[in-house]
Amino acid sequence: MMEAYDRFELLINDRIVKTPVAIASMAGVVDAAYVLERAAHIGAAFIGGYSIDGPTIDASRRMAQEGRKEFLYDDPLEELGRQIDALKPSDVVTGINLRGSTPAAYADIASAFENQVVYEIDAHCRQPAMIEAGCGEFLLQHPARLVEIIRALKSEGVTVSVKIRAGVAADDASLARAIWKAGADVLHVDLMDYGHSKIRQIRNASPLTLIANNSITTFDRAMDAFSHGADLVSLARKSDPWTLAGLDAAITRAADEGGWYNAPKQLCRGGDIRALAFCCMPVKPCPLLPALEKVGISREDYLKLKQNAVKGTPLEGGKSTCFGSLAWCCKISSPCMFRNMTLEQIGLSAREYMRCKHHLAGEIMHRLFDEGENASESR
Repeated sequence: MMEAYDRFELLINDRIVKTPVAIASMAGVVDAAYVLERAAHIGAAFIGGYSIDGPTIDASRRMAQEGRKEFLYDDPLEELGRQIDALKPSDVVTGINLRGSTPAAYADIASAFENQVVYEIDAHCRQPAMIEAGCGEFLLQHPARLVEIIRALKSEGVTVSVKIRAGVAADDASLARAIWKAGADVLHVDLMDYGHSKIRQIRNASPLTLIANNSITTFDRAMDAFSHGADLVSLARKSDPWTLAGLDAAITRAADEGGWYNAPKQLCRGGDIRALAFCCMPVKPCPLLPALEKVGISREDYLKLKQNAVKGTPLEGGKSTCFGSLAWCCKISSPCMFRNMTLEQIGLSAREYMRCKHHLAGEIMHRLFDEGENASESR
């Protein structure tokens, strides 16, 4: 598993994610048995959705009578315990997608199973019965309730994911930020028909582990999601073993060759905020300037941020480059004889250069979101 960590550097619930390919929940379909049949080629799986209290269990029974697939049971704790136990021997990071009508219902489940699994709040279901029960898309229209549920789960000391449907809330970027500030760890987004522009918007609003979902069944679509901000991609209806195996193999190969499997496009080519790792000094009009203004950082602070972030790393040097340091150099896919000459001189491969840029992007995100948020709250 350490080889997988070196390749992707992904952790969820303090566990190594062996590949950034996940299975998304499908009510009445995705359970432990479904996951175990596909475990060789997935890094995470969200089983369910599982209704966990009276109102949502009643809603599930009503939906089943209408012909939808549902997991039906009398005791949610007993059923969830059975599913969680079945997945314990697996190396797949397990999440349970939950539908409850009150924050207390979620907290009760987390109290029972503690940190064995990731607790995913279903703010995604659009079936009228679930919305009437106060879950699913109801939470996207009532984000204060969603925040209460996140906080109730986090009070139990567990890892929290939120599954949303893009384009339902008034502002997905504001929603993502609220979910992050409430304490969630993962944001799982059904993109519907929005594509990479929505991923970029959400990535630029929060540092949460971001899972992109909906019709991402090919390598090209996965790489498009990764290059605009996704950390993982998830599949639901097309999560057959053959498709999963192909995605896993292609993404692994790309990671081994490139060094940074979800490297963003450069900012001037539509990349997300992580692409600041590839930007040069702000000396001419370009997309960097409005991007800095949007995240609320001055040119001077941007210069200091990157200079400090590369100290003691291979990116600190580079006198022969345009701005005297590899900190300001672009993505390896962009031709540059000065950068390449410097890499050859210091014995840094293109793959290792991109790994260094990955770490630089992580430091930038940390300082923009975590340190920046703490600084703004202290003022």
